[in-house]
Formats: sequence, C-alpha cells, structure tokens
Amino acid sequence: MAASLSCSSEQLASLFGPNTTNAAAAAEYICGQFSTVSNKFVDTAYAVDSTYLLFSAYLVFSMQLGFAMLCAGSVRAKNTMNIMLTNVLDAAAGGLFYYLFGFAFAFGTPSNGFIGRHFFGLKEMPSSSFDYSYFLYQWAFAIAAAGITSGSIAERTQFVAYLIYSSFLTGFVYPVVSHWFWSADGWASAGNTGNLLFGSGVIDFAGSGVVHMVGGIAGLYGALIEGPRIGRFDHSGRAIALRGHSASLVVLGTFLLWFGWYGFNPGSFAKILSPYTSGNYYGQWSAVGRTAVTTTLAGCTAALTTLFGKRIISGHWNVTDVCNGLLGGFAAITAGCSVVEPWAAVICGFVAALVLIGCNKLAEKVKFDDPLEAAQLHGGCGAWGVIFTALFATDKYVNEVYPGKPGRPYGLFMGGGGRLLGAHIIQILVIIGWVSATMGPLFYALHKLNLLRISEDDEMAGMDMTRHGGFAYVYEDDAHKNGLQMRRIEPSASPNVI
Repeated sequence: MAASLSCSSEQLASLFGPNTTNAAAAAEYICGQFSTVSNKFVDTAYAVDSTYLLFSAYLVFSMQLGFAMLCAGSVRAKNTMNIMLTNVLDAAAGGLFYYLFGFAFAFGTPSNGFIGRHFFGLKEMPSSSFDYSYFLYQWAFAIAAAGITSGSIAERTQFVAYLIYSSFLTGFVYPVVSHWFWSADGWASAGNTGNLLFGSGVIDFAGSGVVHMVGGIAGLYGALIEGPRIGRFDHSGRAIALRGHSASLVVLGTFLLWFGWYGFNPGSFAKILSPYTSGNYYGQWSAVGRTAVTTTLAGCTAALTTLFGKRIISGHWNVTDVCNGLLGGFAAITAGCSVVEPWAAVICGFVAALVLIGCNKLAEKVKFDDPLEAAQLHGGCGAWGVIFTALFATDKYVNEVYPGKPGRPYGLFMGGGGRLLGAHIIQILVIIGWVSATMGPLFYALHKLNLLRISEDDEMAGMDMTRHGGFAYVYEDDAHKNGLQMRRIEPSASPNVI
C-alpha cells in the first residue's frame, strides 16, 4: 500500500513557480521526508504482519497443551505419564527435525513440484519470501499432525516407536504433502498460478487434508498394525468401552484446542494488513474475522449434532462424545474456512458430526481400536472438509483469498463447476497413497522388529509404572488408610522390549 506512493523532486519543483528560491533543493528535501514516512509505513506493515503471524503461531502451539490434556483424559490413569510424555516428545523431536529437514522439504523454493530443496537448517533465512515467524508457524502445524497420530496408538506403544515415527512424520512425510498443496511450487498448490491443477489447484486453506488427513491416516496404520488394546473386544467380538479416566481433562483439552484453532485457521492468512480496496473498511482483516466465525459455527453445530445424535443412539448425554464432535467440526471446516459463507459452515459441522458417528460405528464393526477416535475424527472429518470446500467455496472469496488468477473454479453447489471438486478428490487420493506408502511400511517394520507394541504384562499393568517410574497420581494416602500396600511392577525382561 505505502510502497506504491512516490515523489518526484522534478515534478514538485515545477509547482513552486519562478519566484521560489532554490526550488530544486526544496523539492528534494520534501520528497526525501516523504520517502522516509513512506518507508516507515512499509516497515510498520511488515511488523504488524509478522506480529500477527507470531501470535497465531503461539496460539497453534498452545494446541499441544490441548492435545496433551485431551489425550491424558481419554486414556486410563495407569497410562497418563506415558501419553503426556509422548506429547512433549512430538513437540521436541518435531522441532529439531522440522528445523533440519522439514521446512526445507515443504517450502524450500525455488524447487520442483514434488519436494523443496532450500532452507535446510534455515540457511538463507530470513529472505524476501520467508521470515523466522513463518517457520515457527509451520512447525506448530507439523507437530499437530504428529500429535494426532499419537492418540491413535495410545496405551500400547513402545516409547522408541514414538521417537521414530514422530521424527519421520514431521521431518519428511508431512512436509512433502504440505509442499504439494501449500508451496508456490507445489504441483497441486492453489498458489502455483503458472500451473494450476484443473485451473484451480487445491484449496486446502488451513489443512483438513494436509494436516488432519495426514495425521489421521498415519494413526490408522499404526493402530491397525498394532491391533486393539487388551480387553477392547471380548471373545465374541463385542466392543467393550475402555473409558478414559478424566472427563475434566478431556473438556479442558477441548477448550484449549478450540482456543488454539483461532490461530490455526485465521492465522493461515499469514498477513492481516492487506486491503482488497485501499481506503475501505473491507480487507483481509475482514476475511480473518469471517474465518474465525465459520470455524466457530462449524464446531458448535457439530457439537450439538453429536450431542443429540449420541443421545438417540446410546440414551446418554455424553460429554466426551460432544467434545470429539466439536473437534470433528473444526477439522472439517479447516480446509474451506476462508472461502465459504457462515451458513455453509453450519452444514459442514452438521455433516462432520454424522461422519464421525458413522466412522466410529464402522471402527467397532471391523474391531479397530483408536483410544481418541483420532483416525476417525481427523481422517474422516478431514476428508469431508476437503469435499465440502469443493462444493461450497464462493467465487468472491476464492478470488480474494487466492488472487493473481481471475476466473478460478469455485464450489460446485455455488455454480462454479466440477473442476475444483476433481482437484480435491485427487488430493484425498494422493494423501491416502502417500501416507500409506510411507507410514504403513514404517509401522510394519517397527512391528516386525518388536519395537512397536509393549508386552501384555506391561500393557495390563500400565506403562506409567513399568516404563516411567511411577503413576501420574499420588495414591499413598489412600493406600495407607485402607491398609493396602502398592507394589512396583517391573518391566518385562524380554530383550526385544524397549
């Protein structure tokens, strides 16, 4: 905006008239001051946008605390320390590997359409393309994908397996997918205006596919290869509920995730000080606000739909189910949050709740065990969100959020034809294929090397005592009061168990 302003000392001097002493020097001085002010506006715009992105990164990072609380409340008390430690590990290992490799694979431009090849170890940063704040924001996204996967394989996975899969996912698998759909060079990116897939590219604004499907499908393979927890299904195949130990932690984690999602979705604009028409009240700041509204409405609708849907099915008002339904609505709206009308977000949330309920029913039928419903929630609802965007994206918002290519295809139900839907179906298929080809073999190799699942004795006793030196909660007072003595259960002596 301010960078387009200019001052010519020659033109200004001609306006002073013939009686002005040293008109050229005066014009030069005035233009110099004008340029200084103009540069200050440019500096301020950079500072505002960078601060906005950093604040959004902090919000997204706070979702790790939400994941930790949600996971802790969803598992049994004997595995609380273990699941909390894995959430810390996701952030720590993910930070190092995303710094070394992940960011370069994702956004290392110029590159080919498959994978980035610059900025390893943040070399050559900051640049005109990226500042450090952008790395921090994208790192928070990468560890969110790893956190999703950890929920699917909770309560039965060896610690070394977490280290290996988390590093591989954040350092390679996830960055390649984000390069395809978010990098300016990506083969299916909506920002690759010179070579758009079906003339539109994929509109996955904040990652229903890139983040949620990747994490959910990775968790699906981990849980399938490990098998269900002991006691999850009886001998006849009937599902047995292994309820988490704290609904309070589940609710706390859900609200923290809700709060963090306002950085996840609106923050994906990366900039806020961008007018669509200079001197007007309507600009990118309006789109940021609209994105927060669509995010809210989708989550709220999904929560209420789940509440009444599960009441009809089970006869109970279940707070844990409602929390998962809420998060399913958020996962679904993440792709199209910036390009749909608020009323469409209500439809998104309603269908997302039904998708989650259906996926959970299917999981029970095929004896699939996911303690946090992460594969169903993030994989199933994420896939619905990708399809939803291709149906309801509006012409106006698509061209505002993705400028530089007028006449882009938009939502099928909004009159934009089927090209965007075709691109999004391809996105779903290639994500499933890529994660299957990478994370599937990794989990299978860990399984064959006896590095994936803990022993039956350790699983029955709980990993807090056998692997982490004690329970997360102090029971001494109750034990002494009731005349009980707690005994430490030692881990298995098998050399293949880590």
